[in-house]
Amino acid sequence: MKQVYLYGMLCCIILLFNHGSCDSAIHVGHRVSLAIPLEFISGFIGRAFLMDANLMEPNFKVALSAEATVKGKYSCSLEVFLGDVKVWNSGHYSQFYASDVCVLELTEDGDLQLKGPKDRVGWRTGTAGQGVERLQILKTGNLVLVDVLNQIKWQSFNFPTDVMLWGQRLDVATRLTSFPRNSTSFYTFEIQHNKIALYLNSGKLKYSYWEFKPSKNRNITFLELGSKGLELFNDKHKKIAQIASWRIQPLRFLALGNKTGNLGLYLYSPISGKFEASFQALNSTCDLPLACKPYGICTFSNACSCIRLLTKGNDMNSADCNEGNPKNFCSGLQVEMLELNGVSSVLRDASKMVNVSKATCASLCLSDCKCLAALYSSGKGSTNLQECFLYRLVAGVKQVERGSGLSYMVKVPKGIRDSHNKPSVKKWVLIVVGVVDGLVIILVVGGLAYYLIQKRRKSLLSATDNNT
Repeated sequence: MKQVYLYGMLCCIILLFNHGSCDSAIHVGHRVSLAIPLEFISGFIGRAFLMDANLMEPNFKVALSAEATVKGKYSCSLEVFLGDVKVWNSGHYSQFYASDVCVLELTEDGDLQLKGPKDRVGWRTGTAGQGVERLQILKTGNLVLVDVLNQIKWQSFNFPTDVMLWGQRLDVATRLTSFPRNSTSFYTFEIQHNKIALYLNSGKLKYSYWEFKPSKNRNITFLELGSKGLELFNDKHKKIAQIASWRIQPLRFLALGNKTGNLGLYLYSPISGKFEASFQALNSTCDLPLACKPYGICTFSNACSCIRLLTKGNDMNSADCNEGNPKNFCSGLQVEMLELNGVSSVLRDASKMVNVSKATCASLCLSDCKCLAALYSSGKGSTNLQECFLYRLVAGVKQVERGSGLSYMVKVPKGIRDSHNKPSVKKWVLIVVGVVDGLVIILVVGGLAYYLIQKRRKSLLSATDNNT
């Protein structure tokens, strides 16, 4: 970590010589370089803070960063921080990898660029020829390129990542995206005409796990984060709904967590000196889409158990819950459905059939080789409909009260259930059977040998008597 502060200090010194302080704007023709280690150092972060918003702590700061990634490379990016929280990153969707040096340059023609060795451009704003005069950070945290008349030519607010700041507006069809580490799945917070929702995305698959709808089926045009909550507006700029904060302090940002996929509203607590959540969309661990690994069940104790028949060695706490389970059922493998009572799924927007039996629901999944699980509702809920939901992803599975009328069925290779349900044979039984079989063989062989010996003996005695 010493390297982080060293590189940050060096870049601040460079700015002091060029513009007088680290909190000044960056003007056209300005260039800042950040050195990158020649060899890869896991966990390395080199960061140079270039500007701040001249506010009371916690304030907004702009940094040029070089960071070691899981791919064994260094990413080069421009970042905005609120206190110690990263609220925007130029490489959020597509990282730029560089070696030796990470360079930020606002060119003479007004294009902001990130470069690597030999001036290779890895990211740019595309504002060349638009009269850009400087780069600056506003009090809202919006990073902007402006001309001599202070007209905005480019702004970070138009490129949201996983955070929405106070005063920021997001229109319909906009989304926040969060990427969990070491996972092929990702989360999105999406704004639609009739609702806002959280989604789990895996490849081409997409399932919602939380949603909020305005009353009376009113349509949404845009959202704005205010001091007291997330406000929803219609096309007449009239507020139609709000997700309110339950704390007095003003909100600072909304964030989509990359570990949990939960949505939270955050404020700054002067007492703790930290950002704290004043609202979370999901308050239970088991309501999170990836609380457990695939083929895991989140229990009432918020612990994870694996579906027993699908784990190697019947280990309920196996680290890899889908170990031993085929990932492709479209290869002609014979399959059947394993029913789990008292289990449901938090994932919504699955293919749905109504007024069908449980057997039909199971058959629908069996007939689709891409279907991995099915959730059947017997109609005890508020809808009073028999419903069948078909999934191509076994995730978000949680334990529910028995008698809820819900039955979760997982596709498994045919015969695996019978082989696991058969009573196991104890070793002592095998030993006893082996001993008995051995004794029987010994007795039979011994009896035969005794019979032959006795018969031969009688023959010899008879021959002796005749000779006499």
